[in-house]
Amino acid sequence: MGDIKVYDHFLDYKDYHILKDVFCSDSKNRAPFFYTAGIVSGNELKDDYSFQFTHTLYDARWVSDTSPYIDLLDPIFLKLKVKKLFKAKVNIRTRTSKIYGSEYHVDIIEKIEGHKTAIYYLNTNDGYTLFKSGEKVKSVGNRLVVFDGQLYHCGTTCTDQNIRSVLNINYS
Repeated sequence: MGDIKVYDHFLDYKDYHILKDVFCSDSKNRAPFFYTAGIVSGNELKDDYSFQFTHTLYDARWVSDTSPYIDLLDPIFLKLKVKKLFKAKVNIRTRTSKIYGSEYHVDIIEKIEGHKTAIYYLNTNDGYTLFKSGEKVKSVGNRLVVFDGQLYHCGTTCTDQNIRSVLNINYS
């Protein structure tokens, strides 16, 4: 996986479980999520499974709407040595009877020098991230995959858990 780097056990136990509790549980500390009728930006709901729930933590286009949960990502930002953050959000897709994938896409269409995408898996399930080149990264809790921001990829649903939850970070 030359341009795709996978890191297991990326965060220490405490930091991982704080994120998992806020973004994957029904605890009183959980973050709010919002329905999105489409997976890839600009696409409409095409079928019964092409929707997700999202929590935008940060988007450089709308800095005034930064989530109060953004500081929870500091341990990730430190390990990735983030110089500039473009976008960060959590995506939740619900269980389906079989695995469905989104369309291949890049998260930011504009070419930005040094742009990388990181996907941090918040829970373990049978879903995965698939790259147009054929590489597949399974959804394993506390795993992080980093790749060039112009690499086409897609995410999937899962069949063995109620949700598939990933943190998506675009940075340089």
